[in-house]
Amino acid sequence: MRERPGDNKEQEEYYSGKASKHTFKSQIIILPDASDIVDVIAGEPGPKSDITLFRENRDNFDPKQQFKGDLGYLGEDLIDTPIKTPRNGKLTIDQKKENKEFSSKRVFVEHRIRSVKIFRVVQERFRLNPKKYEQVILTICGLVRLRIGALILPVEMYPMPSG
Repeated sequence: MRERPGDNKEQEEYYSGKASKHTFKSQIIILPDASDIVDVIAGEPGPKSDITLFRENRDNFDPKQQFKGDLGYLGEDLIDTPIKTPRNGKLTIDQKKENKEFSSKRVFVEHRIRSVKIFRVVQERFRLNPKKYEQVILTICGLVRLRIGALILPVEMYPMPSG
């Protein structure tokens, strides 16, 4: 979420009708075992859908690379998604079982997203200059990577003080 822009054109660009507020859109791509954050996109206008954001940035990856995502990515060939419950219908027992297996593999990714959202600046209204949003999100992702051990700094860069 962000402060309402003063400029009317910018205000319209960042207004998300779904959330009924002015928002930033972010996307984090994480390894399946949640051992590292692979890619971060932050600060996009709020009404942009997940699948559109992915399609705009998929050139950064190998064309044969497969991904797993939630139902926000339904319809993308490169992304495996759970089976959506049909309108006025129910899933079969096999479909439910398949969704449960899918979720059990993806839960680690959701936990990593949670570790980013622990920093309240990601969840609450961003009160700083909107141009700094991407920097702040990237810094938070860097802190998460350091915390989980994905970002190891070489010891020779920071010699231990003697004495």
